[in-house]
Amino acid sequence: MDTRELALDPNYPAGPAVRDAVGLQIADFLAARGPELDAMEPRAGELLRQASVFGAGGKRLRPAFCLWGWVAATGDLRAAEPLVAAAASLDLLHLSALVHDDVMDESELRRGRPASHKQFEELHRAAGLAGDPELFGRAGAILLGDLLLMWSVQMLHTRGPAAQVLAPALPLLERMRTEVTVGQYLDVLAQATPLDDPATVAELLPLAERVLEFKTASYTVVRPLQFGAALGGAEESLLNALAEYALPLGRAFQLRDDLLGVFGDEQLTGKPAGDDLREGKRTALLAHALAGAAPADREELAAQIGRADLDLDLTRSLIVGSGAVERVESMITENAAAALEALSRAGLGEDAETGLTVLVDAAINRVH
Repeated sequence: MDTRELALDPNYPAGPAVRDAVGLQIADFLAARGPELDAMEPRAGELLRQASVFGAGGKRLRPAFCLWGWVAATGDLRAAEPLVAAAASLDLLHLSALVHDDVMDESELRRGRPASHKQFEELHRAAGLAGDPELFGRAGAILLGDLLLMWSVQMLHTRGPAAQVLAPALPLLERMRTEVTVGQYLDVLAQATPLDDPATVAELLPLAERVLEFKTASYTVVRPLQFGAALGGAEESLLNALAEYALPLGRAFQLRDDLLGVFGDEQLTGKPAGDDLREGKRTALLAHALAGAAPADREELAAQIGRADLDLDLTRSLIVGSGAVERVESMITENAAAALEALSRAGLGEDAETGLTVLVDAAINRVH
């Protein structure tokens, strides 16, 4: 691959130029894996095919926050190829998490296509293989997720910055991997929380908030931003200032996701509306709805959660009636304001402050 330098634009911090540059890095890295897999066994190419298809999409927000962390630390709007590769490796890590997430949630779709486990399941049926297609599908997707995780590490270390540049930033990335995995476990734990016991329902909101912090806020905004800044030689004071901006923004990002999961347009989100509810996700939105609903409505809402035949119109009505939508929208506004206030105190250069300001809007005012 020829050396490429990405010119970052503060007015379009996650715009087409960033998305295209990240996409090119991922596509080029995955293409280089083809001969390796083919030499092992041509049928292993299905792993690469799916990785390439799913890796071609996404909002690229984690790479964008990484790149703008670099700008915050250096003031430099020129991102050399190793920096872009490091940022792009975060999206391979994210893709790993999505593939595993879909298995755990038994999701049908991802980015408008059948989820990985559904594709492996169909491959089993089409090839007339022996055994259970669903079990094969889950196994294939778990292994693809594992492979994507390993590839994210390989991409970072073979195409990213030199070892001496990378070393100070690695602890942040390692922390990020731990946090998202623990956050996912807490999500599974929350999903197993009974909704027919007032005592356990009362414990649901603080648990949902911890899931929000570790599975999304830190993983999506805080650590990518700090990782990029550390690659640029940031001192601890700057890393802390960036965290004060990033944590409330990450919360707002996930709260918007909660709303889109119930009320979003599936043609834009790539997943059926209400899937979070059918899967029994104990989101902050649901926790607020259960806390705010009248007793009879709470019982009716709880009875709908986790059902494949869920009445979406009824469930939406109960959530709106509880005041949860209004509360969550207010929380999004409050957290966005907190992020912007922290940004104004961070003492960043004009370009970095502009780019990170625009990213607030990109994170919370979205339709997918």
